[in-house]
Amino acid sequence: MASSVQTAVTQAVGQVKDQFSKLTPNQQYAVAIAGGLSTVYLLSQLGGKREASSASKPSSFELTGGSIAKGNVKKEFQAYAASFGKEAGDGIVDRSKTVHLVDVFYSLVTDMYEWGWGQSFHFSPKLPGKDLRSSEAAHEARIAATLNLAPGMKCLDCGCGVGGPMRTIASTSGAHVTGITINEYQVSRAKHHNKQQNVSDLTNVVRGDFLNMPFESRTFDAAYAIEATCHAPQLELVYAEIYRVLKPGALFVSYEWVSTSDFNRSDPEHVKIIDEINFGNGLPEMRTWLEAETAGKFVGFELVNSLDLATCSSVAGPWWDRLKMGKYTHQCNQAIVNTLDFFGIAPAGLKEVHHMLVDVAKSLVRGGETNVFSPMHFLVFRKPLDATN
Repeated sequence: MASSVQTAVTQAVGQVKDQFSKLTPNQQYAVAIAGGLSTVYLLSQLGGKREASSASKPSSFELTGGSIAKGNVKKEFQAYAASFGKEAGDGIVDRSKTVHLVDVFYSLVTDMYEWGWGQSFHFSPKLPGKDLRSSEAAHEARIAATLNLAPGMKCLDCGCGVGGPMRTIASTSGAHVTGITINEYQVSRAKHHNKQQNVSDLTNVVRGDFLNMPFESRTFDAAYAIEATCHAPQLELVYAEIYRVLKPGALFVSYEWVSTSDFNRSDPEHVKIIDEINFGNGLPEMRTWLEAETAGKFVGFELVNSLDLATCSSVAGPWWDRLKMGKYTHQCNQAIVNTLDFFGIAPAGLKEVHHMLVDVAKSLVRGGETNVFSPMHFLVFRKPLDATN
């Protein structure tokens, strides 16, 4: 039976190819576009069914520029791209614009991230015998355990995105988690997901600059940042603000993006990898793991632990494997976005944003394979009991 079905399919494909080859170039182009749009429509309908049942992500037809008006997406992306220097190691040239550029970046990519990745905007080591989602949840729950979170405690999520980790950490610990993000669109998405997943009572999300947070000093019993403080123009600035809003004796955990001890500033390939990662992720520059440690101690924290979770386990799979496995998904998504762009369904400029994300995925893989970059250097700091702000 299987053999006869395979033969029939092969014959049908052959007939389609034969008929297609007889068309003029213009006819072939029209058929290809029509086929592409039909594919997008069908995928969108499938996505819409999932959306209706779980409200988990935007469908293909719902991709937007977040807080940016549809007609301004291309202009904003071009301005974002132009803000990075042309020389090796430049990063964002005018660091005073970092906060604004990060806000723009997350308006441009948030729908793309949810559509193609999920609600937790971070990487995770692949645990033996566990699927990607379980490994992701374990990576988040590690923070709740490290912070000793419990019911009645108030915890800060510094740079919360759309709140994926927040929901895991609040749900597993029973603590109340307040998230802060610079991007208004992410605030609305996070609140939407919190309501859909029935965790609104244990969570709150506010828009604000984590360099100048709208909280009183000594408000929180604990704090964490997951691949977020890397966006600060200076680590000392955001670490000092987190220090301010923590109670004396409180712990702060960060999964920090860093260049590792294997990074060589004199190696052009290493520098190129880091430059591409910075551009494709809205980072002003890349700090070393030692610079991150030093920044925390400089503002008054005691360093409790420092460990690269990317390499500390001999049995966990590489964090970048998910990017490699998603290679063909990236290509399919690119075809969908290109088609949506051609017909004016997606905002002009969103195609270029997706190209950027596809390109940086390759750079991230190279960063992991060469071990010059880690997105998960685990830092645990404590605010001293006798601390003064």
